[in-house]
Amino acid sequence: MSNTKSASASYAIVIIGILFFSFGFITWLNGTLIPFLKLACQLENDIQAFFVTFAFYMAYFFLALPSAAILKISGYKKGMAFGLAVMAIGSLVFIPAANSRSFPLFLTGLFIQGAGLALLQTASNPYISIIGPIESAARRISIMGICNKVAGALSPIILGAIVLKNAQAIENKILTETDPILKEQLLQELASRIITPYIIIAICLAALSLLIYFSRLPEIGKEATEQNSSATARASVFSYPHLLLGVACLFLYVGVEVLAGDAIGTYGKSMGMSLDQTKYFTTFTLLAMLLGYIIGIFTIPRYLSQQKALQASALLGLILCGGIYFSDGYLAITLISLLGLANALMWPAIFPLAIDGLGKHTQMGSALLIMGIAGGALIPLLYGFLKDSLKLPNNLSFFMVSFPAYVYILYYALAGHKAGRASLATLPQS
Repeated sequence: MSNTKSASASYAIVIIGILFFSFGFITWLNGTLIPFLKLACQLENDIQAFFVTFAFYMAYFFLALPSAAILKISGYKKGMAFGLAVMAIGSLVFIPAANSRSFPLFLTGLFIQGAGLALLQTASNPYISIIGPIESAARRISIMGICNKVAGALSPIILGAIVLKNAQAIENKILTETDPILKEQLLQELASRIITPYIIIAICLAALSLLIYFSRLPEIGKEATEQNSSATARASVFSYPHLLLGVACLFLYVGVEVLAGDAIGTYGKSMGMSLDQTKYFTTFTLLAMLLGYIIGIFTIPRYLSQQKALQASALLGLILCGGIYFSDGYLAITLISLLGLANALMWPAIFPLAIDGLGKHTQMGSALLIMGIAGGALIPLLYGFLKDSLKLPNNLSFFMVSFPAYVYILYYALAGHKAGRASLATLPQS
């Protein structure tokens, strides 16, 4: 019986690993889309360009709670299949967006993709946490993180080689072209480069949706969530302070993760580096995250608890932020990339710490945490606002949005995750 259960769990981990690869590939395309759309749609500044991340990540805020309601009706497996289908639709929107060079239409496609991912993440993250002991959830999520970040490291290289090939020369030619008709032709040729990759992405997502729908992926019912509950349930999901503090922690973590991954190219360009150099910077950050996940697999929980891993990660983030502020050029880019190492074990630690003990409220708690992904929408915009609108130095703008975030993450690792936990066992059954 135990062998059958173990085989079922292993099968589920493989399937969920494929999902994490797919949404890692989609998510980390944004680092390439930001400079591409800024050029193709002739955006005026980086604040406008960062609406790429805003549209994508705000979908999590608006769709996370509806996703929890959908999952209660559909179950995890069908919910994940539906999420992939929605992502495929969002990818197809890129076709008319490219043909019309419409930035709002591109943002619409990104929002639809984010909506599908909200459903996918609301289902897959608690699923992988609950499929085994909660104490080793960070280890399983680290395995998922490797799938996610391998895809994330590949996606900027693949898309960048297609849509940003000879990008600096194209940008210079567009800037110097005086004939409006020829300039429009150049821009349209550039925009059309995005069509074929996103058709392929849509086909792959649709195929994966069918694969998940007809798979033997075991359904996780409320019994599994209650087995992972360390206490009797409270009346409301909002009665768990450690969860609410975890939502804020996840908001800040995703913000600094997106800042290190998607804004690193913008940071380099602000220092005078060319598009041909900066288009691959996101990959450096994700390779550092990949190293962090590998460390997590071999150390959690055998040598390092989830809490200790989060503490060490937050401290490393604080040190690197200080180094970024006092450095310049490729040293600064290297330190931003190394933030990927600091960020790697944060999601694997924060998510299980925040949902631990929620029992029947696990789905709703997961949805609230997924809403926290909206940090990826707002924090990069804040960086762009400080840099472009308030005209603060590039390094100071980055420091002002990232350093306080790591301070709070350290607080959650030290004390926040324990808030309200001592009285859980004394509460009456709801």
